[in-house]
Amino acid sequence: MFKKVLTVSALALSLFCSSTVMTATPASAQEIYATNGHIPVNIAKSYIGKVHYQFGARDPQHLVFDCSAFTQFVFQKAGRQLPWGSQAQTSYGSRVPSKSQLAIGDLVMFSTSTPGHINHVGIYIGNGQFISNTKSSGVTISSLNTGYWSTRYITGRHY
Repeated sequence: MFKKVLTVSALALSLFCSSTVMTATPASAQEIYATNGHIPVNIAKSYIGKVHYQFGARDPQHLVFDCSAFTQFVFQKAGRQLPWGSQAQTSYGSRVPSKSQLAIGDLVMFSTSTPGHINHVGIYIGNGQFISNTKSSGVTISSLNTGYWSTRYITGRHY
């Protein structure tokens, strides 16, 4: 009798689990990305006031980076690989069609000198803002939509 009850219980549990799995709605790729996008953002924010900017520098031991070395460092800490160089990072992931479609954790690219030539990169943090390492301020949060960066935005990349 005990063996029969155990078998029926196992069968019931098996049916319950399989029906739960089949009816559960999996998270979409966008939902998963949105959750994971917070990881590099939180890592980047933790370095505000701790990182120094130097053009062409990539020195994680002393926390001295240019903009793309900083994004490379942050994404590496988040478990993702990026090349060094803002133009090289432009080839990773997929293009974001417009600023309004940026997701938290996306890379954002800018031109600070030659129009259309990407030479600065940051990480979108939401609400029209991004975080990057700059010569003037080190790691800082800036607006995409007002001020200096608003006219220099080129593209975003979902990574």
